[in-house]
Amino acid sequence: MRKMLAAVSRVLSGASQKPASRVLVASRNFANDATFEIKKCDLHRLEEGPPVTTVLTREDGLKYYRMMQTVRRMELKADQLYKQKIIRGFCHLCDGQFLLPLTQEACCVGLEAGINPTDHLITAYRAHGFTFTRGLSVREILAELTGRKGGCAKGKGGSMHMYAKNFYGGNGIVGAQVPLGAGIALACKYNGKDEVCLTLYGDGAANQGQIFEAYNMAALWKLPCIFICENNRYGMGTSVERAAASTDYYKRGDFIPGLRVRTPVVGPGPRPRPRVDGMDILCVREATRFAAAYCRSGKGPILMELQTYRYHGHSMSDPGVSYRTREEIQEVRSKSDPIMLLKDRMVNSNLASVEELKEIDVEVRKEIEDAAQFATADPEPPLEELGYHIYSSDPPFEVRGANQWIKFKSVS
Repeated sequence: MRKMLAAVSRVLSGASQKPASRVLVASRNFANDATFEIKKCDLHRLEEGPPVTTVLTREDGLKYYRMMQTVRRMELKADQLYKQKIIRGFCHLCDGQFLLPLTQEACCVGLEAGINPTDHLITAYRAHGFTFTRGLSVREILAELTGRKGGCAKGKGGSMHMYAKNFYGGNGIVGAQVPLGAGIALACKYNGKDEVCLTLYGDGAANQGQIFEAYNMAALWKLPCIFICENNRYGMGTSVERAAASTDYYKRGDFIPGLRVRTPVVGPGPRPRPRVDGMDILCVREATRFAAAYCRSGKGPILMELQTYRYHGHSMSDPGVSYRTREEIQEVRSKSDPIMLLKDRMVNSNLASVEELKEIDVEVRKEIEDAAQFATADPEPPLEELGYHIYSSDPPFEVRGANQWIKFKSVS
């Protein structure tokens, strides 16, 4: 009997301890905001750039942390599903990149924090993080990756073709989204809307001629377009020093002003290793706000270079260590991880506690697991819907299949 009472006492004691820890977190007096110094941007044809100090509120900090953690966990789950052969085809991840993997969580979340929901964004094929920050759920994204009916493109777009309101993909052709972004900016100006278009591309696409043609037209017509080069330093697998005669991508517009969000840190080896403030969400946010205000003022386009890094290979088929060392990857991961940078700032400035952030981590993991279960259990779209949604608002019509005797019906 005594043993039974002791066991009950231990259970009750344990049960009472957990709520107490939550009460402790809830009752602690946190600061409402804090001011941080951020790195000065490199400038081209600009007399002044973004501020070198910024204010982070507790509310925004918690939101940014949750969003970045969600993007990373979502990409890690996508990595797992791909290796299990549940996700097939191309799959370009963005965790650890700050675009997006890259440690690009700070990129997609920071860019979104610097613009309005009514603004526009278009990017290349590393688009999962942007799809989430533009408003779609993890469930819709993972279901699209697994080719299920509940995906954001009804299971027919896959990794490289995801869309949301004011988000135009997800484009599979390297660099082809840049002229499209200039066209979206033209529509903003033509319709007289106080909106801008963020047009993203990587360092690997930066040498293409169509990008310079888009620069020229945007400058001639003073389009509200922010051209953003996400420089992860290796393109598909070649270092920028070997691929480009000039690695100052923010100056590539020549007659278009530009800014670069970064500072180098010298590590062991023959050349500087990147400690990139494109992986600092506050630097990215302030640079984006500055660039958006510049475009809204009617001055025309502006270039941004975000120096980032990817922990993984270019795609799931790339091991990512044949053109760089594991030590280099680990150095960047340990010194410039975007989530750790934000976490340290918030904890050290009394904007949040370690326990509170751990609770967010647990909630995010559960959200990802629930979304993954949906993405593997949801049915695939039926074959008869193969021709659906070719046009957005057209009467139904027939689409020829693989030969003239196979017909599919297209419904908008």
